[in-house]
Amino acid sequence: MTMTYAQPITRRAGRNRLVVPALWRQVVRGAGKDEQPRPTEPDRSAFTQLEIYDGVLTAFERRAEVQETIASSADRTTAVRRIRELLDVSPLQARAILELQTQGFSTASRDRVAHRAAELRAALTR
Repeated sequence: MTMTYAQPITRRAGRNRLVVPALWRQVVRGAGKDEQPRPTEPDRSAFTQLEIYDGVLTAFERRAEVQETIASSADRTTAVRRIRELLDVSPLQARAILELQTQGFSTASRDRVAHRAAELRAALTR
């Protein structure tokens, strides 16, 4: 089984807000056949990753409502605010949920996220 690692959260140039660059392309889709897993991820703690994964798993449980909320939002800021209100999640979790593409809400994607979250929980409780 190929393991994927999330990219660090970075700040966009000229802006003071955090973004999740390609986290969901890696976790939700899984690593491609030709892609090599990233060896380490020094820029993000396991606790932050787990926070994001927990938020995404919450969104999976209510995916129809989340997709409707995103579709009916006028802009990104409104969508993040409305996702936070709908799911009672942090701003970081809401931005990660917004980054999910429609295919990111598949059952296979949910299973990959749940597996990675379980791995992190096990590592953090050792």
